Amino acid sequence: MATRLRKIVALGLEYLALACAALAALGLTAIVVIIVTSVLMRKFANSPLHITEEIVGLLLSVALFLGLPMVTLKAKHVRVSLVTNLMKGKGRIALQMTGLLVGIGFFGWVLWETIPWLEFAFKRNIKTETTRILLYPWMFLMPLSLSIACAILLARLMGVLDRDEDAATQLSSSEKAR
Repeated sequence: MATRLRKIVALGLEYLALACAALAALGLTAIVVIIVTSVLMRKFANSPLHITEEIVGLLLSVALFLGLPMVTLKAKHVRVSLVTNLMKGKGRIALQMTGLLVGIGFFGWVLWETIPWLEFAFKRNIKTETTRILLYPWMFLMPLSLSIACAILLARLMGVLDRDEDAATQLSSSEKAR
C-alpha cells in the first residue's frame, strides 16, 4: 500500500512538472513567434506590434518559473558538487539532506513572500501599462510552480523520490535509453 502510494505521488509530481515544462516551452515558442511577427511588421508595414515588450516580458517570466519544477525533479540545478563528490556514505547523505532542507526553506520563503504580492494584484485588478493585461493570472503561476518545486523537494526528503541527485540523473538517462 505504501509503495503504491509512493508511486502515485511520484508519478503525479512528474506529470505536474512535465505539464509545467510543456507550458514553459509553449511560452518560449510564443516569444519567438511574437518577436518574429513584430520584426516582420516593422520591416514590411512600418508598424511593429505594440504589445511585444509586455507580452514577451510576461511570457519570459512565466517560462522561467514554469521550468523550475522540471529542473527540480531532474536535479539539474546549477550546483557546486566539489564537496559532495568527495564525501561518501553518511556524510554525503547528510549533506544532501541539508541541501534539500535549504531548498525547501528557500522555496517556502519565496512562496510565502509571493502570496501577499498576488493578493495585492488581485484585489486591485492591476494591469500592464500599455496593453492593460491583467497581471494576477500571470503572477499566479509563480506560487504554483514554487509549490510544485517545493513538493518535489519534500518528496525527495521523505524518500518518495530518489534523494541522490546522481541517481536522479542516471534515472533520466535510463529513461532516454528506453
